[in-house]
Amino acid sequence: MPLLGIDVGTSSLKVVIASESGEILGEGVSEYPVSRPCSGWTEQDPELWWGALVLAVPQALAAASLRASDIRAVGLSGQMHGSVLLSRATVESRGVQGATIRPALLWNDQRTASQCERIESVVGGRRALVELVGNAALTGFTLPKLLWVREHEPELAARIASFMLPKDYIGFRLTGVCATDVGDASGTLLLDPEARAWSDRVLGLFGVEREILPSLHESGEVIGVITRWAAEQLGLNPDTPVIAGSGDNQAGAIGAGIVGTGQVLATLGTSGVIYAHADRPRRDAGETRSSTGRLHTMCAADGTKSQPGSWSLTGCMLSAAGSLQWARDTIAPGVPFDRLIDEASSVEPCARGLLFMPHLAGERCPYPDPAARGAWIGLTARHTRAHLIRAVIEGITMTMAQILDIVRGAGVEVRSVRLGGGGARSRFWRELQADLYGVPVATTNTEQGPAFGAAMLAGVGIGVWPDVASAASVCVHESERIEPEPVRAQRYSPAREAFAGLHAGLQDTFRSLGDIDRESQA
Repeated sequence: MPLLGIDVGTSSLKVVIASESGEILGEGVSEYPVSRPCSGWTEQDPELWWGALVLAVPQALAAASLRASDIRAVGLSGQMHGSVLLSRATVESRGVQGATIRPALLWNDQRTASQCERIESVVGGRRALVELVGNAALTGFTLPKLLWVREHEPELAARIASFMLPKDYIGFRLTGVCATDVGDASGTLLLDPEARAWSDRVLGLFGVEREILPSLHESGEVIGVITRWAAEQLGLNPDTPVIAGSGDNQAGAIGAGIVGTGQVLATLGTSGVIYAHADRPRRDAGETRSSTGRLHTMCAADGTKSQPGSWSLTGCMLSAAGSLQWARDTIAPGVPFDRLIDEASSVEPCARGLLFMPHLAGERCPYPDPAARGAWIGLTARHTRAHLIRAVIEGITMTMAQILDIVRGAGVEVRSVRLGGGGARSRFWRELQADLYGVPVATTNTEQGPAFGAAMLAGVGIGVWPDVASAASVCVHESERIEPEPVRAQRYSPAREAFAGLHAGLQDTFRSLGDIDRESQA
């Protein structure tokens, strides 16, 4: 019973076809660019995603030696928070037209700092907002983007008939239905995660018309079927069920089998994400403004039409493997990543007193600061390329460890961590994560991440499995487990202590440098 999962990534769209036993039958991938019209801005034309899907689905079918009629259901996943804005004409086309009012502002877009300040002020402060919607107002989230468009592009804002998130745009093109799930919607600042419903209070405070909101569903729920037009575009059968799915963090957790309390997923992709399953909607409400809202309280992707799901705590650093990509492209263009990581592993821990701050796109967690910048700290003439790369990898991992400590502080027990993304492919990086996280880390038999989770949710949606936990027990198994090594871990203690104080000491400097950057572009 082949199941198709779609993941709308930041740089590419991925399609996975899986069997009901969890075997990967075929895959397809198609890439697209990210637009950066100004410093700190990131945008994408949603029609690029649909064009990539048109290319990737036939690839996956051919790789699996399957026909269109073999696919039983389709599940969705994708980058979170992006603002897809549709006009009335596009909505009324029921997916045949794909033009959006403007390019989508992406999850790592940093232009909305003033809108975030206004949101918190109107609600009564950051803590009040966290209590209301589970999250602080961060620049990547969707409500600040809607307010920015209203303020800076009012003629475009007046045309909005519907807004949705990136994976929901694909769902719209497939089914003609404007729909989302409670997990992805948790990242908009418009959802009450405890009630799993749009927040009437937030809608009223900011004048967001309920008419433009997509319908809400649990992640394992059918939202519609593939239309005849979409079937012709993709080479799939019309009337194939499409399941809501969820954001890439939630779907990736499902694909890694993170479905119970104490289970955590650490994913090192372009961004770095710590995802912890939670039995109730725990909120990161600290005693100070800076210690409130660093984690995101969201609905988990384990609900069905008949059974609401659980919750999660998520912390996201904005440039994880993205920092390593930048370092490679800048100081070692064309050198394979495996070679660079081998070089890094050949030099001593802490890279001869060299630290790297991986905040190349501002930062969200462990401290929400859109002005944060990256830096190598402690450079001397003795440092080589290997030391520079090792410092990058260690800085990424130390930041992830800081996020994991915040999760623990929120009352979530961390028994073990499953690994995903590029950081799971290197033995050196897996051992480093075990040492810095202080708990066993494990890889699984699945490496397809959110796309595989979306395929699992597709199976749950049509009854292949009664629930997500049953799907995970069949499809996901640990393939390797690494225990932390105490002696090795102890060597990092002085560097971790120094690293922990860097952001506070450089905050004012980062803001000044940002001002210089903006003036140079004026």
